[in-house]
Amino acid sequence: MEYKDYYKTLGVSRDATQPEIKRAYRKLARKFHPDVSKEPDAEARFKEINEANEVLHDPEKRAAYDALGSSWHAGQDFRPPPGGVHHDFHFGADEAAEFSDFFSSIFGREFHPGAQSQRRRRGQDQTARILIDLEDAYRGATRQVRIDIPEVGPDGRVTSRTRTLNVRIPPGVTQGRQIRLAGQGGPGINGGHAGDLYLEIEINPHRFFTTDGKDIHLRLPIAPWEAALGASVSVPTLGGTVNLKVPPGSQSGQRLRLKGRGLPGEPAGDELVMLEIVTPPATTDAAKAAYRDMAERLHFNPRAEMGV
Repeated sequence: MEYKDYYKTLGVSRDATQPEIKRAYRKLARKFHPDVSKEPDAEARFKEINEANEVLHDPEKRAAYDALGSSWHAGQDFRPPPGGVHHDFHFGADEAAEFSDFFSSIFGREFHPGAQSQRRRRGQDQTARILIDLEDAYRGATRQVRIDIPEVGPDGRVTSRTRTLNVRIPPGVTQGRQIRLAGQGGPGINGGHAGDLYLEIEINPHRFFTTDGKDIHLRLPIAPWEAALGASVSVPTLGGTVNLKVPPGSQSGQRLRLKGRGLPGEPAGDELVMLEIVTPPATTDAAKAAYRDMAERLHFNPRAEMGV
C-alpha cells in the first residue's frame, strides 16, 4: 500500500497547531465538498481531506501517526511496523468505510461508536534498528540506544522526548531478529500501560565472515600444494583459531563445514569454509623455473573437458 502524507494533504507543517489544522481542514472541505465543488476529483479529494483531519485533529491518533517517522513520502510503498498500533481508536462505523487501507493498517478496523474518550488506552508500540558487530551477536553484549518517543503537549503540538536505554544483546542473535522491550514504547493514555519497543538487529559487515541465519561463511585462501596434497591449516572462527583438514585433491569453490562454529543456539550454527586456491606470483627466476618444470612434468590441461 502507499504511504499517505496527511500533513501534505491538508497543506500544513508537521509542527502545526490544532487551530492551524482546523483552519486548513475547513478551507479545503469547503473547496472540495462534492455538493458544491466543480473540481473533477472533488469526491476523492474530499475523502482524503476527511481522513487526514480524522488523524491530525485527534492528539492520540496524530501521535501514533507521527511515530512512523518523518522520512516517509506520499505515494511511497509502506509496510506497517511489526506489532502495529493497537486497535483501540474509536469512531463511527459509517465513517470507517471512508478510510483507506493505509489508515486501517495503522489504526485498525475495530469500531465502537459512542465509546468513552476518557478510557485507559495502551500506548503505541515503537520500532527502531540497532547496529551491532558480529562478535556481539556471538558473545552477547550490552548497548545503549537513544529513542525518540512522541508526546502531545497541552496546545496539541506533537513533540518528542529522547530516552537512553541500556539494551542487552543475547548471544546467538541473528540479522533481522527483533528484541522486545516490554513497556518501553509510547506512553499510555489516561493511565494506560505503555507500549512496547521492538529493536531490529542489523549486523555490521565483517572483515572475514558473512552470515546466513546462525551459519557463518568464510572464503579461505590456500596454496596449490595444500589443495593438491592435503594439509592442516589454521582457520579463524568467532571463538578463536582452529585447525581445518584440507583433503587431498581439493578444488577452488569446494566447501568444508566446521560444525557448531557459527552463532550459538539450540542447535548452534556452523561455519562454512569455501576454499580458494591462490597461485604464488612468478616474480623471480626461481619461481618461473618451478612453474616451467611443473608444466613439463604434470602434463595438465585444465580445459580438457572443453575439448580445447
